[in-house]
Amino acid sequence: MKRIVLGLLITFFTIHHIQAQDFSGHNGFKKGDQFVSGLIGYSSVSHPSKAKEKTFKVSPRYGYFLNDFIAIGGRLGYTYSTEKNSAKKTTFKSSTYVAEAFGRYYLLPGSQFSVFGELGLGFGSTRNLVGDWTNGINAGFSPGLSYFVGQHFALEATFGVLSYNSVNAKVQNGTTDSFSVGVDLENINFGIIYKF
Repeated sequence: MKRIVLGLLITFFTIHHIQAQDFSGHNGFKKGDQFVSGLIGYSSVSHPSKAKEKTFKVSPRYGYFLNDFIAIGGRLGYTYSTEKNSAKKTTFKSSTYVAEAFGRYYLLPGSQFSVFGELGLGFGSTRNLVGDWTNGINAGFSPGLSYFVGQHFALEATFGVLSYNSVNAKVQNGTTDSFSVGVDLENINFGIIYKF
């Protein structure tokens, strides 16, 4: 209960701080603007059988506006996952490293609200418990919305429409390719970016 109250207080003060910012500056994006966002997370699951799963993720993201409409950038990512059975023996462990380049085209970059399309190309590599590596590439297109709640902070929402993945595991002969097209409204990603 204390965590919930503390989380609500932090959220309230953060939103209050964002709303109290001076809106006399430029809301939206323009040539030369830079932005950062990212992901950091930890999850832990305990099963009735006393088995446990833990995952840690970190993924910073950076973007730069070449002109008023086009931004380019990159993302690095690291994920560590582990599972232990009821005897506390590790049954699964993996480390995943990701590098991605992306480009965005904004339809209304100088306004408080904008629509964009993002095209990304990435490479990932995962090492499992026994030390084998699985490598893969992915390419995708995602439309998104951006809404500035202050001079420097914007809320974003994206969802995937088009993606291609190719995975080559050491234990398999050949690669596994997948291609998907469609609007998945059950998998919408929300985020906050900081513009400077």
